[in-house]
Amino acid sequence: MKLYRIQAIFGRDMIKYFRSPTLMVTSMVLPLMQLLVLGYAFGGKIKNMHIGLVDEDRAGQAQRVREDLNAVAAGPKTFHINDYGQLSDAMTDLRAGFVKAIVYIPPDYSARVLRSDRPRLVFIMDNTDNFAANGILERMQQIQVDLNGPGGSPLVVVPPGSQRLPGTIDLQVVEVYPYMEYIKYLLSGSVSIAIFVVAMIGGGIVFIDDKARGLHEGYLVTPISKSDLILGLISAGTVKGLLAGMTITLIGGMIAGIERIWDPVRLIYLVIVLSSAALAMISFMFLLMVRVNDPLVPRAMFGVLNVLLFFPSGAIYPIEGFPFWLRWISFVDPFRYAVHALKNLLLKNTGYAGIYSDVGILLAFSVVFISLSIALFQRQL
Repeated sequence: MKLYRIQAIFGRDMIKYFRSPTLMVTSMVLPLMQLLVLGYAFGGKIKNMHIGLVDEDRAGQAQRVREDLNAVAAGPKTFHINDYGQLSDAMTDLRAGFVKAIVYIPPDYSARVLRSDRPRLVFIMDNTDNFAANGILERMQQIQVDLNGPGGSPLVVVPPGSQRLPGTIDLQVVEVYPYMEYIKYLLSGSVSIAIFVVAMIGGGIVFIDDKARGLHEGYLVTPISKSDLILGLISAGTVKGLLAGMTITLIGGMIAGIERIWDPVRLIYLVIVLSSAALAMISFMFLLMVRVNDPLVPRAMFGVLNVLLFFPSGAIYPIEGFPFWLRWISFVDPFRYAVHALKNLLLKNTGYAGIYSDVGILLAFSVVFISLSIALFQRQL
């Protein structure tokens, strides 16, 4: 054993490491980002959710309800209020995911309060997201106590046909969907993870490995253009992502007990969403790896990227509970829109109304990622 030989090997390896800034960032900076994301992605206070208000009374006592709602919107900022003229319009937006809950004030509410004749407010909530629904429900409990005065009773869910003390304002809680097991809530995130794994392998590891083994040189000596190469590889990755996503969706849907999972119309919408998500994710991975040559980089980034993309997507905890900076990460995260669209289809079966905006954003992401990948791709070693 010779010390100078050991020093030679040590020196060569350290020089290789410092000549790969991407690997240095991956090993030092990204784990810190992983810590921050995981530390702030759970348990935050729910804020800035949208709820619908349908006021068919508009008299004095209804104005008091509106004032209490506005106080919450201006103070704790748990929710923003969207006014609706009809309950049917509000229900349409609730099922499509544009609002999380509806506060309905019946036309005879003020008259019943003045007569102490069992006045009642109706709180309709989207119970597919229990974190968000419970956050709003807690605020409605406080509003009910305030409406009933200092001696008001706590929140009481009133079954149809039952009666309470005449002067007490009750809150009837209506859950739009049947009881939602947590495994159903997690299914959308699991499908997105399956697509991401295919994107990471097809758009990162395989691409870089082909470069390292010299297979990439074979493409460069052909008349294939940059756009031909990038679009061909991305198309193949999209199909593979779609196959993986549909497999997990169907098998996971049967395990979780998703009703009518084989409905033909629903399957068509699922194919549209999964194709858009796969295209956006594979394009994103190609953009990240288009100038990378070190085979260690995609392997080092795999776990960290998983955390940075998955947890800010709202798959585990509502985006409304994130701090401001994490919401911005979520805003540019393709996972977010894939998860939202899949939740609307799998948990609510909303159809076109619940997915068109997410699909549009995913396709817009894809166009940007593909354009940048083609622009940055080099036709030389």
